[in-house]
Amino acid sequence: MSDHEGGHCMRTAISVTGLGRSYRVKSGFGRKKNGGKALVALAEVDLHVDVGEVRGLLGPNGAGKTTLMKILSTILLPTQGHVEVLGHDVVREAGLVRRHIGIVFGGERGLYGLLTARENLDYWAAAYGVAAGRRHRLVSELLERLGLADRADLQVDKMSRGMKQRLHLARGLVGDPELLFLDEPTVGMDPVAARQFRDVVKELRDGGMTILLSTHDMQEAETVCDKVTLIDRGRVVGTEAPEGIGQWLTGFERVDAQHVSETVRRRVLALPGVTGMADLPDGWVRFDTAEKGAVQAVLEALVAAGVTALRTSLPSLEDVYVAVIGSRGLKV
Repeated sequence: MSDHEGGHCMRTAISVTGLGRSYRVKSGFGRKKNGGKALVALAEVDLHVDVGEVRGLLGPNGAGKTTLMKILSTILLPTQGHVEVLGHDVVREAGLVRRHIGIVFGGERGLYGLLTARENLDYWAAAYGVAAGRRHRLVSELLERLGLADRADLQVDKMSRGMKQRLHLARGLVGDPELLFLDEPTVGMDPVAARQFRDVVKELRDGGMTILLSTHDMQEAETVCDKVTLIDRGRVVGTEAPEGIGQWLTGFERVDAQHVSETVRRRVLALPGVTGMADLPDGWVRFDTAEKGAVQAVLEALVAAGVTALRTSLPSLEDVYVAVIGSRGLKV
């Protein structure tokens, strides 16, 4: 769906066509790394997200998720392409975009450690232009909603990571946004805090908010997202429902083993669902699989043969895309 040809489509929250972002890194006395070649962070990205949808951006670290988030939220400018958020061009109408979005980045950025949770939210509410008479009620409501009411007057520096992230989310909601950007919001959280945070996100989803969530955590994507877009090496490689992507990844799990004899290699390679074998450095060999249950059969065969150095890993998103859905030509 496109909202920049023939007028705006009100059902489109995000419309991205042909987006590219490249940059150059300088190193000492103005010298440029990589011989002055541009480093490509994003290339030919197309992305369309409907109003009321929770879309996940799934990919490894360095895939380009944060760069895309920063462009959509007007923090970075695109090098090329066309980007609209809620019907507004992110370059020409950045001010209008900012009025309608909330941003929650992972990590420690954006909170004032010497202030309390209430003081932080009051500050950001004032920055969003919330009238003084309404701020106290709004801040109290957000603290209650995010489970921070009993920590309202606690200094942020004394909060746990989970509490800080809930406060980040409260800050992102201060302006009553139509669209919320969550950039790896649970990074560094313990499992309990992460689960609580996802519960709040699900509540927002149930309330009809449009959310774009970047993560490299498959479980997180499966828990809260309607659809997931895979990004790898700055390119979109497919969009599917979360359960579909989970099946791609686990179905192509790989087994690495060290010091495997030729006889055992041939035996493993002949197992159903084993699609290939490749030598790795330091005496390791990798067996690729393409069927559920194949990994377990490979591990059992190797252990029975006396192999003790074993590990499993998932392929890159691009590898899975090419192997599983390349012929289907999924469009974003």
